[in-house]
Amino acid sequence: MKRIGLFGGSFNPIHNGHISLASWMLKHSYVDEVWLLLSPKNPLKGEHYGASDMQRQEMLKLACETIEGLRPCFIEFDMPRPSYTINTLKQLSAEYPNNKFGLIIGSDNWLIFDKWRSSSIILQDYGVMIYPRPHYPIQLPLDQNAIYMADAPMIDVSSSVVRNNISELISMLPAKVAEYIIEHSLYGYNK
Repeated sequence: MKRIGLFGGSFNPIHNGHISLASWMLKHSYVDEVWLLLSPKNPLKGEHYGASDMQRQEMLKLACETIEGLRPCFIEFDMPRPSYTINTLKQLSAEYPNNKFGLIIGSDNWLIFDKWRSSSIILQDYGVMIYPRPHYPIQLPLDQNAIYMADAPMIDVSSSVVRNNISELISMLPAKVAEYIIEHSLYGYNK
């Protein structure tokens, strides 16, 4: 049975911090694969700006192309909105019964995890892998189904910071994603 880490986000845009964390998890055998789950509508966030759903899908595909064990996942685009992680995990488990799914979240999300729909079921049935985020310390010990990956790379940048400063921060993106943004003049990038 393959262990799949489900790493969700708006990925608007996906940046090297996301890739670095996913690659680290693969290298340290926390999971066999990381599926980058693109969220069309996060119930705890506002609307997406800057790139269409199709463009975010394309950038995610480009980011995953060259990294073995990294895979884009677009299942939520075929599900009711807003997207609730518990429904996604149940759907993926039904479609891929030979995989064991676990959730990857940042320590910022762990601190509000109790606000997620069916958070206790997610924790009990799937487990949660938590990576550190600046300014969001974790209280230990954790539930037995939660793992804190204290040595994971710290993602000290957000997609919104990259998006809002695209000309200065384009180097923080995977090369093919940067090329796509430049080619399509996304996020106000001017050629």
